[in-house]
Amino acid sequence: MRKGLWQVVAVLVAMMILVTGCGKSIGKSAEQGQAAQGQQSSLLTVKVLDIGQGDAILIRVAGQAVLVDTGDIEHRDKMVSYIKKEGITTIDKVIITHPHADHLGGMPGILENFKVGQIYDSGQTATTALYRQYLSMVNKKNIPFTIVTSGTEIIIANDIKLKIFAPEKPFITESEINNNSVVSKLIYNKFSMLLTGDAEKDSEARMLKTYAGELKSNVLKVGHHGSNTSSSPGFLKSVAPEAAIISVGANNDYHHPHPSTLKKYEQAKLKVYRTDLDGTITVTSDGNTYNITKEK
Repeated sequence: MRKGLWQVVAVLVAMMILVTGCGKSIGKSAEQGQAAQGQQSSLLTVKVLDIGQGDAILIRVAGQAVLVDTGDIEHRDKMVSYIKKEGITTIDKVIITHPHADHLGGMPGILENFKVGQIYDSGQTATTALYRQYLSMVNKKNIPFTIVTSGTEIIIANDIKLKIFAPEKPFITESEINNNSVVSKLIYNKFSMLLTGDAEKDSEARMLKTYAGELKSNVLKVGHHGSNTSSSPGFLKSVAPEAAIISVGANNDYHHPHPSTLKKYEQAKLKVYRTDLDGTITVTSDGNTYNITKEK
């Protein structure tokens, strides 16, 4: 094993000391808990950013800013600029669903331009230079780093949380990075939104076995950019969303979203939103009702 790779492994091992056990609620300090009291009527805003062929989802509520994935390398500056225009200087929580470049690529820009309070990660490793840079910067800045697994709950505010449905350990296989994506359900009273990373059919099947009764969500952030490797019929039936949001780049080389996947959404009578056609897509909720608006 090369010396550089040994160093990366050492950093990862050091970070794993901070891992929180499965099934626990995490991410809420006493100070945050006090600040969240009386926030039941807070407006939740979820923005699926238009940052090309990648995922970056910005959640804001009760004074908290949470970022799920960070887009690809080539759109890093655009993402940083967008978040700065939102008036954000601190990102309280960052969740990296898996270490592919179109989800992890913007992380150096985030760490260079914003204070980050906590990072949550799937624990899936990679051998890329980008992944090594990510671990090195997190370690250098001494940012709390937690590996999450199914059953974990991340508290955002008093009555707003992310419940983790995947990955379940052991990983499906070490080579299937997409299938070990972090999948989380954003829950705010009667409103919910399922954030699926790039989870594919194998991950969906595993979630159906464990969480079939909990997957139901108002809105689905579509898995793997609308690929035909995701959105299996049984999974869609269990989630039973009213709307589906696809984060996808215009005229991408992967031909996402796949026509067969769009056909499934049509048959399910879902309202479909796409960042390549609609720009940044914003979901707002007061915990009871919700609204979806398009940038374009």
